[in-house]
Amino acid sequence: MDHDNQQDSTPASPRTRVAAFSVHILTALGAGIALLAQLEAVREHWAAMFAWLGIALVIDALDGPIARRLDVIHVQPNWSGEVLDLVVDFVTYVFVPAYAITASGLLLPLAAPLLGIGIVVSSALYFADRRMKSKDNHFRGFPALWNVAAFYLFLLHLSPTASSLVVAILIVLTFVPLHVLHPVRVVRLRGLTMSLVVVWAALVIYALSNDFNAGTMVTVALCAIGGYIVGSDAAIRLLRLLKA
Repeated sequence: MDHDNQQDSTPASPRTRVAAFSVHILTALGAGIALLAQLEAVREHWAAMFAWLGIALVIDALDGPIARRLDVIHVQPNWSGEVLDLVVDFVTYVFVPAYAITASGLLLPLAAPLLGIGIVVSSALYFADRRMKSKDNHFRGFPALWNVAAFYLFLLHLSPTASSLVVAILIVLTFVPLHVLHPVRVVRLRGLTMSLVVVWAALVIYALSNDFNAGTMVTVALCAIGGYIVGSDAAIRLLRLLKA
């Protein structure tokens, strides 16, 4: 959001500054929730872990719009919301899920620690990549959504060999310039996308409440929505090429 010099030089009221700083506190709360998720993961309470990560995901979805509405970047210029967001995202999107993936027995025993290291190292590099977003707001490469990837690994419960292969492929795709849909920021088909996200969230809650015993129909629906998020841009580009 652009502001003129007169707006930037006007001192904010104490109430406005407190309100703006409270957004940073909300963002930082995600780190505390990550700790609760980690505690559940150590106890192997996987559904509870994902429930906490889901709450962190909701906070992550809310704090950005609130920050822009309150003009936090100008009201509290000494605090970097971008850096804070990246720190919290790393522990909620990457570190806790990486622990769950490697410690849950889903992977081959010899491959698990190596793939776990691959997850956190590749994700750290991805978070530092200034090209992580395309001009049309798609993610560039696999966007280190290891919380979501971990959920699908627990849901599908593939063989250790297949799960290890999936994780290895996702690590490689982190550095491949494919475009993955950002559900909120991509304008194209936003109505359809947000509707599917709501359905997806409801189905995830159902799956977690049943300890991943979601049934065939729910599992297929979750996989179909996930396929739409990951592959819709590639499908649209392919259709355009075929029509050209």
